[in-house]
Amino acid sequence: MKKNVVLGVTGSIAAYKAADVVRRLQDKGVQVTVMMTPGAEKFVTALTFEALTHRPVYRDMFTHEGAWDVAHVSLARQADVFLIAPATADIIAKVAYGLADDFVACTALTTKAPIVMAPAMNDDMFSNPVLQENVARLKKRGVVFVSPRKGKLACGTVGVGALADVDVIVDAVVALLK
Repeated sequence: MKKNVVLGVTGSIAAYKAADVVRRLQDKGVQVTVMMTPGAEKFVTALTFEALTHRPVYRDMFTHEGAWDVAHVSLARQADVFLIAPATADIIAKVAYGLADDFVACTALTTKAPIVMAPAMNDDMFSNPVLQENVARLKKRGVVFVSPRKGKLACGTVGVGALADVDVIVDAVVALLK
């Protein structure tokens, strides 16, 4: 039986790397369904993911097409792993505190599948004590984090906050699928 990964893409410049995550998971025989936050759509389009997955991309909880379905619930149930990559400080805080105002946050709060988050953000933001408390809170609940790496960031600085290498993210997901 084919494994299913639901991928939440959030509003980081690293969102373009999520397309490579999709492709590499598919190369391992994994079916991927993508959902995007409005911020993610500022960096990459849904069409990119639709072309790669040959599946609809979920973006708006209140758009209804086809047979009635509460999509964030059905996708949460289909997921063998729920991956959020890149995971912004915003989505980490939302999930840590149970806020559900976008498709990705709602699905994260609904799923029973293991959750993997791959943060990507400015190094000062990543090292902020509030963000680190949110990460610790989620780890305590069993969320798996694929730590960001040190690298050149979009803001021009070098620090820890760059999205982990795609292979590292894929390996973490595949390990949970076994």
